[in-house]
Amino acid sequence: MDNLIPAPVRTGAEDGPGSTLDASTTLTAQAGTETTERWLRSTLGAAFGLPLAPGGPAPAANTIALDIDPALEPEGYRLVTVPTGGVRLTGGSPAGVFRGAQTLRQLLGPDAFRRAPVSAAGKTVIPFTDIEDSPRFPWRGLMLDVARHFLPKEDVLRYLDLLAAHKLNVFHFHLTDDQGWRVEIKRYPRLTETGAWRSRTKYGHRASDLWDETPHGGYYTQDDIREIVAYAAARHIRVVPEIDIPGHSQAAISAYPELGNTDVIDTTALAVWDDWGINPNVLAPTDTTLRFFEDVFEELLDLFPADTSPFIHVGGDECPKDQWKESATAQARIAELGLADEDELQSWFIRHFDTWLTARGRRLIGWDEILEGGLPPGAAVSSWRGYAGGIAAAEAGHDVVMCPEQHVYLDYRQDGGPDEPMPIAYVRTLEDVYRFEPVPPGLSEVAARHILGTQANVWTEVMQNRSRVDYQVFPRLAAFAEVAWSRLPASGERDFADFERRMTAHYARLDALGVGYRPPGGPLPSQMRPGVPGRPIEGAPPNA
Repeated sequence: MDNLIPAPVRTGAEDGPGSTLDASTTLTAQAGTETTERWLRSTLGAAFGLPLAPGGPAPAANTIALDIDPALEPEGYRLVTVPTGGVRLTGGSPAGVFRGAQTLRQLLGPDAFRRAPVSAAGKTVIPFTDIEDSPRFPWRGLMLDVARHFLPKEDVLRYLDLLAAHKLNVFHFHLTDDQGWRVEIKRYPRLTETGAWRSRTKYGHRASDLWDETPHGGYYTQDDIREIVAYAAARHIRVVPEIDIPGHSQAAISAYPELGNTDVIDTTALAVWDDWGINPNVLAPTDTTLRFFEDVFEELLDLFPADTSPFIHVGGDECPKDQWKESATAQARIAELGLADEDELQSWFIRHFDTWLTARGRRLIGWDEILEGGLPPGAAVSSWRGYAGGIAAAEAGHDVVMCPEQHVYLDYRQDGGPDEPMPIAYVRTLEDVYRFEPVPPGLSEVAARHILGTQANVWTEVMQNRSRVDYQVFPRLAAFAEVAWSRLPASGERDFADFERRMTAHYARLDALGVGYRPPGGPLPSQMRPGVPGRPIEGAPPNA
């Protein structure tokens, strides 16, 4: 019980008799706990070759009993062994019961993370258990970029399972960028017919002179998206889709050239971008563009229902203004609206969709550049350029998700050694991520209440497939999960030595799950990419 990740709020003394999991163990589920019941039967039942047959209305001996107690925090839970044998798992909500089930799985050892028994079915000991737990933050997320390198649906579903195993509850789904459009929009079929495919791909950082000449692409059908959303909901994970506007939009412009600044460049000559970096080709601030993306978001809202996806991410980052400065159409729009400059033009663009989404019961969230030129009243901010944007937004009364690149960008290299594959930016070790604090010092008490939580971001320019994503994400996601879930100790300092000790057990769980993490001693030969340039940045990262 002292090897749990993330660490729970309280564990009782380990002096009880414990219990057993065997062929006679039953599973009793009270109303509201059905998703956890199904999940336990499919995972633990498969891992140990046990039926976990339904129990009676009253908990009997040798049963796993699931229940809800609204007096607990919504995602909180109690997990205790009972004198008659078996376990009682009580959550403050269906989500709380599911979080507790993740703890139960960890208590059963790494074999509980396998898809079939590795030994003959028999008795598995459930150690004496007396745990009370609840999360520090309501937003505990991972952003996965599938636009730069497409991940098949099965890989996305796998990552939802990995998020669930670490008690993360938000999946930020980055679906569009200059390098690809990944969601089917039936009203505009060329978005995927043309925009989902590029002819080749830069191999390594944009300074690299290497190319992969294999055409790359793919997209999720609308039924794929519905499946992903339902799979996430069964694991009590909210999905936040991102459609990036008005920058990072060359894939959309390549499919529908009228969306670009046609009075500045020949947009019909644009293709889906095959390189990395900040792209100058941005959306034109025209009524045509507004109507187009209203249509896109209308279909998107149907795919991502409000109960599972209250937030819609619109990007809003890295939008160069050069084309707007040269565009007579853009300058006329600035004059018509009485705006001061191009920053305010972008703010007008974002405000339009904030109003549109609010009228449909959704909330807009964007990267911290949406602060420039004025922030829409109901918008939330993903603070990625350090703490400063999040501090400004929170002090102004806006909700904030802290995800500063200096701390939780998992595409950044994990070590300063020469064997890190395609090394990007700062060194962010497992300990660095573990010591990240989402609430910056000096924030007022009122502003601190606007910190919804935190998320780690995974940009996939140099991650061509699932194994590369695994290497960059793990084991650092385990450290991040504890930052997001577990409260700070009274000292204000997390105990990395204790976390590292607990990771010894957690590596065995990751092995059972087939996760290709970075070993503590450095990359395996198959994980290296010798001769492929990255973009290492020397020196300590700034804190703000």
